[in-house]
Amino acid sequence: MTHQSHEPAGTYTNPILDADWSDPDVVRVGDDFYLTASSFGRVPGLPLLHSRDLVNWTLVGHALDRLEPAAEFERPRHDCGVWAPSIRHHDDRFWIFWGDPDQGIFQVNAPEIRGPWTRPHLLKEGKGLIDPCPLWDDETGEAYLVHAWAKSRSGVKNRLTGHRMHPDGSSLLDEGKLIVDGDRIPGWFTLEGPKLYRHDGWFWILAPAGGVETGWQGAFRSRDFFGPYEEKVVLEQKDTDVNGPHQGGWVRTESGEDWFVHFQQRGAYGRVVHLQPMRWGADGWPVMGDDGAPVAVHRRPGLPPQPPAAPATDDD
Repeated sequence: MTHQSHEPAGTYTNPILDADWSDPDVVRVGDDFYLTASSFGRVPGLPLLHSRDLVNWTLVGHALDRLEPAAEFERPRHDCGVWAPSIRHHDDRFWIFWGDPDQGIFQVNAPEIRGPWTRPHLLKEGKGLIDPCPLWDDETGEAYLVHAWAKSRSGVKNRLTGHRMHPDGSSLLDEGKLIVDGDRIPGWFTLEGPKLYRHDGWFWILAPAGGVETGWQGAFRSRDFFGPYEEKVVLEQKDTDVNGPHQGGWVRTESGEDWFVHFQQRGAYGRVVHLQPMRWGADGWPVMGDDGAPVAVHRRPGLPPQPPAAPATDDD
């Protein structure tokens, strides 16, 4: 029995994952949706969840069987290791990029979601490089990567850096350029967690700011990857009890419905995962939730019904 057994037929209730799945990102491949999340110092790392309806999820594996270098992780290291991964599907492979705040930006890839996954490849070495997200631009054949910064390691935060990337995901092709400076946007702080997309002739970055417990979800767009970007707040708490609505990913169903998956920080309960409806407004900007406020109950995605499922939430 899941917590979703008492809702009206044809609807779902948030959170869709009522347990700690921090910094979720999601991708669709055919009829299947896959989600990964931060695993920090836990092993195996990079959990892989599968769904057919965006509401019911099952754990199907992990993309990382050990943390490297092993000497760094011989002892438990709280809050270190795998931060905020991005999952993508390109060139018939799954790709996951993440930042280790003490080492740099890593990448693994695999032909199937269940593996075999490559060993971690260090794409960019450095302190405080976090929340990387790649984009392969089908229009030009170019590849890009955006990442944020952890002040605890680098002394810098509230900014996003962009790179050109080798299309095979093996290396970055430049030193990187500041593409969004959160300090220049009145009232914005702790801009992080960028997810990079191409839509309607624009480069889009969906990224939260304002802190995990109190922040909001922003959208940035530019005709050129390196900017300049304009910004808009597209999801915030308003008069709901969903504090934060933080960091997540956009996914489009095969029939063209748009959805946004994000987390909410709930103290000892961890970072639980919510599903928001999304549409593109008349002004070309995304509209999330109920006109920019998180929804509690909503019509299910227009996808074939699935049996109730959820990963284990306790160890009884």
